[in-house]
Amino acid sequence: MLEKNIVPSLRYCTLVIAMVHPNKPDSEKYPDIETEERDGLVPLYWVVMHNDPVTTMDFVVLVLMQIFGYDPANAEETMYRIHHNGLEKIALMPLERAEFKVSAVHRAARASGFPLTCTIEPE
Repeated sequence: MLEKNIVPSLRYCTLVIAMVHPNKPDSEKYPDIETEERDGLVPLYWVVMHNDPVTTMDFVVLVLMQIFGYDPANAEETMYRIHHNGLEKIALMPLERAEFKVSAVHRAARASGFPLTCTIEPE
C-alpha cells in the first residue's frame, strides 16, 4: 500500500512516501516502513475578485480588509482597480488557503445579499 502525506509549510512542503509491506500480519504492531523525503515548492494560486453591478464598493473594501488583511488605503485602491478593470488578482497563496479565502468571501457576500465572486487561477 502506498501512502502519501504532504505537509505544507508556507510555500515549502515535504513529501513523505511510505511503503507498508502487505505480506506482514495485521497483528504486528509496527510494520516495516521505507520512507523517502523530497523538499519542494508548493504551487501558488491567485485569488481573483470580479466586479459586478450589485455589490457595493464599501462591501468590497470591507472584504479586502477583513478577509485578506488589506489596510484601508490599499483596499480602496484595489476596489477601484476591480471596478474599472472588471477583475483583479488580490492574493497569491497555496491552493488550500486560496479555496478557504474564496469560500469566506462567498459566504460573507451571500449573507449580506451580494453576488460578489472570486475565482482561483494558477500563478
